[in-house]
Amino acid sequence: MHNPSVISPLDLPWVILVHLMLAVGALLLGPFALRARKGSGLHRSSGYVWIMLMLGAALSSAFIRDRHLPNIAGYTPIHVLTVLTLVGVSSGLWHIRQRRITAHRQTMWRVYLSGCIGAGAFTLLPGRYLGNLLWHHTLGWV
Repeated sequence: MHNPSVISPLDLPWVILVHLMLAVGALLLGPFALRARKGSGLHRSSGYVWIMLMLGAALSSAFIRDRHLPNIAGYTPIHVLTVLTLVGVSSGLWHIRQRRITAHRQTMWRVYLSGCIGAGAFTLLPGRYLGNLLWHHTLGWV
């Protein structure tokens, strides 16, 4: 059944749509990049794509502002994850260049867990677009 109160993704501002596509891509590709045999072509190629998706999602999030939540110039607490993602990806790349494999692995897992899983959890809060889709329109709970 069609619910006219549901906003179509195509009606979202372009920056949110771009951010959403990059973030979902990073969320889905992350486990493959992180679990692929280390040093393999699959690990490197999926890792590079995942890094680009993460950087794109982080950078695009800097253009998404919300003045309804507690904020500073439109930046809300979730934007802390933007900075952590940029620092984490940079740190992970530095570790691998220094051949610090364990530190690289740990850093990239932290980036995935905070930048994808943690940020993803924030997006599912009631009142946010994806949260409203899940809790209200899909499950009918809130």
